[in-house]
Amino acid sequence: MTVTARLLAGAPAAEALLADAAARAARLSAPPYLVMVRLGDDPASVSYVRGKDRKAREVGLSSTVHALPETTTQAELLDLIARLNADDRVNGILVQLPLPAQISEQAALHAIDPRKDVDGFHPLNVGELWAGRPALRPCTPAGILALLDHYRIAVAGQRAVVVGRSHIVGRPLAGLLLNRDATVTLAHSRTPDLGAVTREADLLCVAVGQAHLITPDMVKPGATVIDVGINRVPGEKGGKAHLTGDVHPDAAQVAGAITPVPGGVGPMTIAQLLANTVTAAEMQSGGQAAR
Repeated sequence: MTVTARLLAGAPAAEALLADAAARAARLSAPPYLVMVRLGDDPASVSYVRGKDRKAREVGLSSTVHALPETTTQAELLDLIARLNADDRVNGILVQLPLPAQISEQAALHAIDPRKDVDGFHPLNVGELWAGRPALRPCTPAGILALLDHYRIAVAGQRAVVVGRSHIVGRPLAGLLLNRDATVTLAHSRTPDLGAVTREADLLCVAVGQAHLITPDMVKPGATVIDVGINRVPGEKGGKAHLTGDVHPDAAQVAGAITPVPGGVGPMTIAQLLANTVTAAEMQSGGQAAR
């Protein structure tokens, strides 16, 4: 396969975002303090939180992980969140998802002080996003905008299509693109004749969680393609499983620029989380408003 698209690797963009976050953190009177809460020992959650904790310290932030038992009750979790909300030393709070069945995800996320909601999921922050006002933004969508900015890919005036309507990526990404003066269509896996919609996109962002949903014939020649999907698929003839995106790899022969999977959007999510933590600390100290 001949790849003609420009590859938008996440690592260089993430390092630039982290360097900016570290410089901003160094100007504060105390290191921004991030507290992460993890329930149970799900291997993926353990790995994610460990990576975030390590990267936070590398950037000059303070970080604490509360590892709670799988049997933690909702009341116990909400009590911890209330104590963290009241602690003036804590600038950012993250509750690692998914949560055990006995705990309401909505109740947990809504309990976090919006000023410390570094995941950007509190309804107040969601509302401010759609109103076009400064607030803490969800990490993956905000990281995608930072990736586009790093590679100097225009957003204003572009026809953007977002495939996927999750509250974590698709919906907030559509709002962020709209705030940046893109003309936005929000589609999903049940959109009739999805290819007719995606072929109109100058900027195509896909976050569905379905391997190779977008085939090369569904991509406008020269378009920028942001592939958020990470799907584990079995290897051919019983070979080793591998990761692949929501966009077929051959789309790189049609697109003008494309994110690799893995190594594209992924690094931006953690980098944006730490940038959000610095922003929260700045806001709480009476400094810079959220971006």
